[in-house]
Amino acid sequence: MNRATVAVLAYEGMSVFETGIVTEVFGLPRPEFDVPWYELTVCAETPGAVRLVGGATLHTDHGLDVFAGAGTLIVPGVADVHADPSPRLTAALRAAHRRGARIVSICSGAFALAGAGLLDGRRATTHWRYADLLARRHPAVRVDPDVLYVDHGDVLTGAGSAAGLDLCVHLVRRDHGPTIANAVARRLVVPPHRDGGQAQFVEAPVPADPGDDRLAASMSWALANLTAEITVARLAGQAHMSPRTYLRHFARATGTTPIRWLIDRRVQASLPLLETTSAPIEEVAATVGFETAVTFRHHFTAAMRTSPSAYRRAFTGASGGAHAPGSGTT
Repeated sequence: MNRATVAVLAYEGMSVFETGIVTEVFGLPRPEFDVPWYELTVCAETPGAVRLVGGATLHTDHGLDVFAGAGTLIVPGVADVHADPSPRLTAALRAAHRRGARIVSICSGAFALAGAGLLDGRRATTHWRYADLLARRHPAVRVDPDVLYVDHGDVLTGAGSAAGLDLCVHLVRRDHGPTIANAVARRLVVPPHRDGGQAQFVEAPVPADPGDDRLAASMSWALANLTAEITVARLAGQAHMSPRTYLRHFARATGTTPIRWLIDRRVQASLPLLETTSAPIEEVAATVGFETAVTFRHHFTAAMRTSPSAYRRAFTGASGGAHAPGSGTT
């Protein structure tokens, strides 16, 4: 199955944002990479004009036959979350899945996959505002509203809107490895791994006030010294504040605590080591500042919803389980 052939489904009344994400990641040529890049086709249930939000019109000559024939099918949303997908779309998704294609949804697109039965008995996500509705309409789906995406290998679901970027970069990581994915992320001016789930608008992982140089300097120091014994007192000292003042400033700037932020940073620092080296888990844990492998596994699993070993297998050719990044998991 050539999963480098990517098809995205346009639909009546859609916003171009999610489709634009797919086009940016999979449709633009990437001559800087010495690997065959993706071939993207925009499809519609009925070839021809598709009306978009704002009065614009998209035209495509490609219908569901082309969509179902791709190696990776992406449903970026649905026109109505209260309606069932059409029988033709359901048949196309099921046929593609049976022959081994990779099926992907972004935002409300999960309703189409659920309607086709592809999410039954599986963990899945969608935009947080639709999570309860998806769970009510499709009780066989284990809806997780707290992650950015869920990866079952053959079926992947992404959360709201911008989480489509996280999911698309994740697909590049699965197909081409972290080096190329990180380069794509840099081109997009997004982090290759984003902390937090859909609550990121509440808990930002970096200071909200870039003018607080003392706080930023202490965080930069911590990132450069992850293997050190880092306490609130040491961080406060780097910022030339008392611990109490530092905690207050840190919470106001980031929405979290210094220790929780530090644990997240250490988990994120472990990802490239798991993806690109065969170092034992104990060595990875020590390299990023965890005292023991047990502590590392505990915090990694809490943050990534999978174990370090399972995460590593996802990047060494073995089949992965359910994943989604940040507080969600990769």
